[in-house]
Amino acid sequence: MNDEPLSPAGRLFVQPATHQIINCTLGLEQPLSLDAAKHVVSNSLMIQHPRFSSLLVTDNNGREYWRKTELNIDRHIILRPDPIGEADSDEAAINDYVADLTVSSPLSYDKPLWEIHLLPAHKCVVLRIHHALGDGISLMSLMLTLTRKLDDPDQTPAIEPLVSSKRKRNENGTLGKVIKVLKMIWFSLIYVIEFIMRGVWVNDGKTVVRGGEGVEMWPRKLVTARFRVEDMKTVKNAVSDAVSFFKYLLRFPLSFVKHALGVCCGVLKNRHIGWPTKV
Repeated sequence: MNDEPLSPAGRLFVQPATHQIINCTLGLEQPLSLDAAKHVVSNSLMIQHPRFSSLLVTDNNGREYWRKTELNIDRHIILRPDPIGEADSDEAAINDYVADLTVSSPLSYDKPLWEIHLLPAHKCVVLRIHHALGDGISLMSLMLTLTRKLDDPDQTPAIEPLVSSKRKRNENGTLGKVIKVLKMIWFSLIYVIEFIMRGVWVNDGKTVVRGGEGVEMWPRKLVTARFRVEDMKTVKNAVSDAVSFFKYLLRFPLSFVKHALGVCCGVLKNRHIGWPTKV
């Protein structure tokens, strides 16, 4: 049988300690019917992707593989026609619904690891995708194929390429390129040293938001926040050096990277490492 092995990142996301499911909510102007949803999904690029039509299987040695299967869309599109709960608003009702999904409704392994929940009473669609299917950027690009442009319903939206960095590189001379290489070496050295120190000597501090053993099954509460696009653009324009900004952001997931490496080692040693499931 022509099975395809999971990537290292995919194997990480199917381990019990780092099992992750992406829950994405989309608000609509009008309720989406079941037939319309089936039509959109059936004619999309999403189901043509091998990951979205493959089962996750495990061999006798514990190795995970993708196995091609016949896709039954009816098992992946779930309709909830009635209002959910007794919340005061659609937003609160959807938050409660997604919070309950994270602890009470894992994705079934007898079908490809994705679902679409239709909530017409709240004009909302909930996408549930296992993180082993792909990373955030690739999944977002794939989800865009389910939508169409307002001015041209036959065309899918396109993400404009970033040209500012390329133009900036063309404007730099030899001295600028040398400085850029030196900065890259310097920051890489700092991050490697910091990573080693954190992995060997430094432990994550205990805070009120840090979980312990068994917290993955505690009840969840989701709270949403609204940001104006104009405000986000202001922040973006205020960052003079986007590369330095993202380098700063990369400091935060160091503890997760440390744990990820620990999980990989734990998989090789067949030992369990506890970690709360991410919402």
